[in-house]
Amino acid sequence: MDWDALVIGDGEKMDGHIFLGGGGEGYGDKQGLLLKYANRHGLIAGATGTGKTVTLQILAEGFSKAGVPVFLSDVKSDLSGLAVSGTPEFKLHEAFMKRAGTIGFDDYAYQAFPVTFWDLFGEQGHPIRTTVAEMGPLLLARLLDLSEAQEGVLNIAFRLSDEEGLPLLDLKDLRALLVWVGENAPTLSLEYGHVSNASIGAIQRQLLVLENQGGAGLFGEPALELSDLMRVDPDGRGRISILAADKLMASPALYATFLLWLLSELFEELPEVGDPDKPRLVFFFDEAHLLFDDAPKALIDKVEQVARLIRSKGVGVYFCTQNPADVPEDVLGQLGNRVQHALRAFTARDKIALSRAAQTYRDNPRFDTEAAIREVGVGEAVTSMLENKGVPGVVERTLIRPPSSQLGPISVGQRQAVIDASPVFGKYDTVQDRESAFETLKARAKASAEAAEAAEVDEERAEAEEREFRAARRYSGGGLPRSSSTRIGSRSRSRDTFGSAIGAAVIKELKGTTGRRIVRGILGGLFKGR
Repeated sequence: MDWDALVIGDGEKMDGHIFLGGGGEGYGDKQGLLLKYANRHGLIAGATGTGKTVTLQILAEGFSKAGVPVFLSDVKSDLSGLAVSGTPEFKLHEAFMKRAGTIGFDDYAYQAFPVTFWDLFGEQGHPIRTTVAEMGPLLLARLLDLSEAQEGVLNIAFRLSDEEGLPLLDLKDLRALLVWVGENAPTLSLEYGHVSNASIGAIQRQLLVLENQGGAGLFGEPALELSDLMRVDPDGRGRISILAADKLMASPALYATFLLWLLSELFEELPEVGDPDKPRLVFFFDEAHLLFDDAPKALIDKVEQVARLIRSKGVGVYFCTQNPADVPEDVLGQLGNRVQHALRAFTARDKIALSRAAQTYRDNPRFDTEAAIREVGVGEAVTSMLENKGVPGVVERTLIRPPSSQLGPISVGQRQAVIDASPVFGKYDTVQDRESAFETLKARAKASAEAAEAAEVDEERAEAEEREFRAARRYSGGGLPRSSSTRIGSRSRSRDTFGSAIGAAVIKELKGTTGRRIVRGILGGLFKGR
């Protein structure tokens, strides 16, 4: 391909770019995404069946070729084809070749790409986990759909986890800590605010729902190392990490919360890199509306903050959704690179959304943007990429180039072969369960229970000794002179008249139900009680 002919803005040549498409009668010039502006985020939007997945696929291919690692979620299993080369036997081969010729993609060829498969459930890829502590109370409250009061109790639990040295690694740690909080609620309420058993019960029920949805597998160790998402192969191509999300989509809150957590971890852990020539990682957030549906303002503010600042860490974020209106305006305003597939306007609301989408583009005098968004066919789009100095380019109608990898899902055998050859094979497969909050609280409970048992044994021993003493005191024979016996008895009675009466009363009380409750109240454990 003659890249010298691919010029944008004020004559700036696209030396570092990803070719998207273009060309053809009635269409604009060739369109490409400049790598040095790729970390300024982007949007891929359009109705179902208009070609969003293919656009995502070719962008992933382009970033990989440029040495940029990619993370994306595969909602329909279609993107697994990135791991396998396309073939001339594919039914759309002729159409692909025709499209390549139309847009001037002269060196178009089939190619496979380095892929790592991940799966929260560990079925279609390597297990991917984090700890409860790393998830944090804000995201966990969003995942569990907690009320404000319940979120407050959860924050108290996390605070106590730090202060008491109780690591929260998996859900059983959190459950154990919540039980401990409930048992100590009166004391904790004085220091941290009201802790109600109703709130703790609600959180426990939501944790049960999460476990029933398979979410327990997300929490634990070994936790994901971000460096495994940022690998570059020896041949210089960035690895494409694909999260199997077809089953995960049955739990949309879990899907959205996990991706947001991952984005937050990248933001918190990666160092500042300024304005790099190309991104260090590109993150695609498919079905982005799930992130913002019914999200509290605090969470949306967090997303906006991450989107605004994470580009300085060298990370580009691309939201994929059916309608740009799914993304809050404050976030949408930061998405400089845009690929808009067709939008359908069947209702008044759809027409308003279409009009608003058209207004976000820089007008092209050659056509009406709103009409173009409505009319483009499958495999076509209205595009606007950042140009020289980061200025949005004029909107263009674009024929999207065909993918080099296989279009559509791969077989189970092909997927397993890719998993077996992965550089992280075996690293995350075995769950580790080191000592954490659950084990620590269990040990404390065991020690408390043993202390309570020892107290009961001491009680019984003292009771037996008291019986023996009383029996001996009543005995007046045994070879002792009566006068001596009388003196001994007299002295014993004088010494024990008050002290023995008090001791006997206390022991009697401890033998009863009330006494046993007192012992357990002081020494009783979390997991074991007599």
